[in-house]
Amino acid sequence: MRSLTMFFACALLATTLASCLRDTCEAEVEYIRYDPIYVQPTSFRTEIGPEAPRELENPGKIYAYGDYLFINEPQQGIHLFDNADPENPQAISFIEIEGNVDMAVQNGLLYADNFVDLVVFDIRNPESIEMVGRTENVFPDYGFEPERGFLVDYEETNIVEKKPCSESDWFRGGDGTFWLRAEVDFSTAVSNDAGVPSPNQTGVGGSLARFTIGFNRLYVADDSDQLKVFSLRTPEQPELVNTSYIGWAIETIFPYGEHLFIGAANGMHIVSVEDPDNPQHLSTFWHTTACDPVYIDGDYAYVTLRDGTECEGFANQLDVVNIEDLFNPRLVRTFPMHHPIGLSVRDQHLYLCDDDAGLKVFDASDPAQVGNRLLKQVKNINAVDAIALPGRPVLMIIGRDGLYQFDISEPANPLPLSVIPAFES
Repeated sequence: MRSLTMFFACALLATTLASCLRDTCEAEVEYIRYDPIYVQPTSFRTEIGPEAPRELENPGKIYAYGDYLFINEPQQGIHLFDNADPENPQAISFIEIEGNVDMAVQNGLLYADNFVDLVVFDIRNPESIEMVGRTENVFPDYGFEPERGFLVDYEETNIVEKKPCSESDWFRGGDGTFWLRAEVDFSTAVSNDAGVPSPNQTGVGGSLARFTIGFNRLYVADDSDQLKVFSLRTPEQPELVNTSYIGWAIETIFPYGEHLFIGAANGMHIVSVEDPDNPQHLSTFWHTTACDPVYIDGDYAYVTLRDGTECEGFANQLDVVNIEDLFNPRLVRTFPMHHPIGLSVRDQHLYLCDDDAGLKVFDASDPAQVGNRLLKQVKNINAVDAIALPGRPVLMIIGRDGLYQFDISEPANPLPLSVIPAFES
């Protein structure tokens, strides 16, 4: 009886103490709140035209077409520059395109995403750009409500607050956002004396592409893990002719010959477009989960993997993959890196954007040794993606703090030409 009395007394004391602790204890919790973003189609399905130039604030994808340079401002639109003189690029205009993250150009027509739609602009006269087409409901949305419109994204807010201990069991989100696209093309743009690409030519973009043009088609690796094919037979009104599932978390697209190399969070997919309207999956090179831009040069694919992203990977490395047999890609070697993102290859030199470690130049004459042959490192820039301009000894590097251009007449020794700085709002 005494033991039972002592048990109840101790239980009562424990309950009282727990109650006191709950009343007085506070815990600091940190979590990410996701607020849905809805847009009504009437708010963005309007005539879009050029505006006066704006300062660059949040650089996104880059694209070069003849003597012109395009820089995406994610979710806002596209900056257009005259880059005939890379030492002194001149701002021409800003095209405000809500929900925009990607672009591609062919024959003087600019193709860009506008939330769920694909829009087309005639840029043959860059001083007087005109919207000439719209294809509706071709890109992913996450639902539609008549009163609120399309659910197109989530706004991420980092919250730190104090909560009673009893309420501190919060879910803590990761990065969790979706990351989008630029463009690389099948052909090399050739400029005439006026600096405008010749007929049937396209521009060139970076290795973070989700848009690319070839065979008179626009190929898009979209956020729903699908490859979409748009016919450009009627250039001002692209027609969606095919949609196929490629794989989980596809992120980038790189064309080479009659093939597309599609980077995904867990591998590189090789797709044949010998039949341009009907892409056929050939094989996949699997790797550890990480974001992976891809660049192809001859029989080799250069794949960068990085951590700390929405891909939730832990690798920071450069993979060199032999793709001589497209049905059986094989890893040649892996090289550790700091935090590699975009990349480009020109004249047996690999230009690798290693985030806050800057731009790295490697000797790529022997792909199996490339990571061991660092020739130069430009440390004073934050490097995200690269374009080596076709036919010109100019390297563009886009970073979080702006766009940098280098003279690569001596490939191993990039010399600064100009900077378009980014100003945070």
